[in-house]
Amino acid sequence: MKIKPMNVMLVGGGGREHAILEKLRESPRIDTIYALPGNGGMSEHAICVPISATDIDGIVAFALEKHVDFAVVAPDDPLIQGACDRLRDVGVRCFGPSASAAAIEGSKSFAKDLMKKYGIPTASYAVFDRADEAYAYLAKIPYPTVIKADGPALGKGVFIAQTEEEAKSAVSALMEQGKLGKSGLRVVIEECLTGNEASVLAFTDGSTLVPMVSALDHKRAFDNDMGPNTGGMGALAPNPFYTERAASECMERIFLPTIRAMNAEGRKFKGCLYFGLMLTNDGPKVIEYNCRFGDPETQVVLPLLESDLFEIMLAVEDERLCDVPVRFQTGAACCVVMASQGYPTKYGTGYEIALNDADRLKNVSVYHAGTKVEDGRLLTSGGRVLGVSAVADTPRSAQRAAYDATGRIRFENAFYRTDIGERALKAIENKNA
Repeated sequence: MKIKPMNVMLVGGGGREHAILEKLRESPRIDTIYALPGNGGMSEHAICVPISATDIDGIVAFALEKHVDFAVVAPDDPLIQGACDRLRDVGVRCFGPSASAAAIEGSKSFAKDLMKKYGIPTASYAVFDRADEAYAYLAKIPYPTVIKADGPALGKGVFIAQTEEEAKSAVSALMEQGKLGKSGLRVVIEECLTGNEASVLAFTDGSTLVPMVSALDHKRAFDNDMGPNTGGMGALAPNPFYTERAASECMERIFLPTIRAMNAEGRKFKGCLYFGLMLTNDGPKVIEYNCRFGDPETQVVLPLLESDLFEIMLAVEDERLCDVPVRFQTGAACCVVMASQGYPTKYGTGYEIALNDADRLKNVSVYHAGTKVEDGRLLTSGGRVLGVSAVADTPRSAQRAAYDATGRIRFENAFYRTDIGERALKAIENKNA
């Protein structure tokens, strides 16, 4: 029997969503893809609709109007606000967790309390709703320490304080000055873990969990991990520091216990669960959870996926993930984020982008994040503009290919880190020498 192709709605408009789109369009099960709102690059293979990712009423109305068969909700905000609940309520199947499950990212304090209750390894912590109590706590703890806004903050709500004064300044900015709005009115103060970081995204239907290829994210704006935290300046996959032993320990002590904990709390998680990990001398520990695909980790993980992403998403929604193969190719991928000068604070937009055929190179994908098409010209429209990803046989060759492609692209006030993956690659190369 011939299966009718489906109309799919992809909510979001960044580099992560472009990477998801490129993988979804490989599926023979899909007819039309709508992107809400999409971006300049996504418009080539999807119908972009100017509805904000946080306009839940508009998203639901559009899904009903266009008879959308399946929705993929990618960003954190609409997930935390209950977009998937609303869509499922009107009969639209979704890839993405419910609002109650998305709280694992929406509230740092909820996530920390969950880990403490169920014995999942993480940093010691304290939660504060009043600045004066936070200041009193800061006066009696060792440094460095970590200050986190409780709510979502686009990767910009984490402060590593080397001194009490730096910590108090971070608390003041969040709780008294309100620089992150409601997200920062409650803060989590954590022990500062040391070790190598790793990101692991996992497909889960609430019972089966399948980890994807590990990744190494680079949050700081400038080379040598200097400058302010950003949403991510690049990534490498697989993560050279994430060994088979670490993977086995994470599955046993972190991944499956988290799924069981969420089920025990009546918050079954279905979708992509992101584990931000620190590989400490005492074993892997959780830094944070995200309730969706990471950005830019998605831009290195999905290019390595051999299986049909849409079939996996359908299986997650139908709770039959155990019946679907999830395969990744051998080799590696590297992504370099090209941003606008001044990101992550103030930056200009509207600069014309010359790709110079970088997007036509073999095994290279140029994922659009902050772009738009205006009068036939491709222009910058955000802080992170492009993610240039390359796939190759080895991590070093993937890195070189990504930088070769990045070097071809031009737009005014462009900047990018020149050391994505370098520290990890040198460490592994020196170890093997």
